[in-house]
Amino acid sequence: MSKSERRTGVKKRKSELERIGMQSQNGRGWRVNVFFLVGILSALFISCNSTPDQFGQLDLKKWRGDRGGCNGVRATLVPAFKSEVQNLKGKMTNTIGDLLGRPDINQIADRNQKFYIYFLEKGPHCDQPGVKSQSRSVAIRMSAMGIATEITFQNGLP
Repeated sequence: MSKSERRTGVKKRKSELERIGMQSQNGRGWRVNVFFLVGILSALFISCNSTPDQFGQLDLKKWRGDRGGCNGVRATLVPAFKSEVQNLKGKMTNTIGDLLGRPDINQIADRNQKFYIYFLEKGPHCDQPGVKSQSRSVAIRMSAMGIATEITFQNGLP
C-alpha cells in the first residue's frame, strides 16, 4: 500500500467519524465527551446522597423531628448524644447541619467562629420565637475553618 493510499484511507475514516460526531477537528473530541459524561454521572451519584437516620447510638430522625426540643423528644436523646460528642468533634459545618438538622440558633462569635445551638427541652422559645430562653441546650462551636471544635451543655445560650 502506497503513502497516498494510506492517506486517503485515513482521510475517509476521519471524515466518516466526523460525520457521525465521534471525532472533532483535533481528533480528541470523543475523549472529551467521555470525560464530560463520566464527570456528570459522578456528580449526580455524589449529590444523590441522603442523610443517615442513625449516628452511632443517636437517632437522628427523632432529633431532627423535634425542632427546638418543643416535643420533649430531644431530652430523651441526651444520653445518646453525649455518647457521640467525640465523634461529632472535627466534623465540618455542613456535615453537622446534615446530621442534626438546621440549628435552632446560629450565633456568630468573634474571629469568624459561630455556635450551632440546639434546645433540648421545651421553653418560651417554643411559643414565642426570638424570646430568650433558659431551657437546656447544647452548643457546638465551629472554628473559622468550619470545623466543630467544642460541644457544651448549658441552660440558655453560651
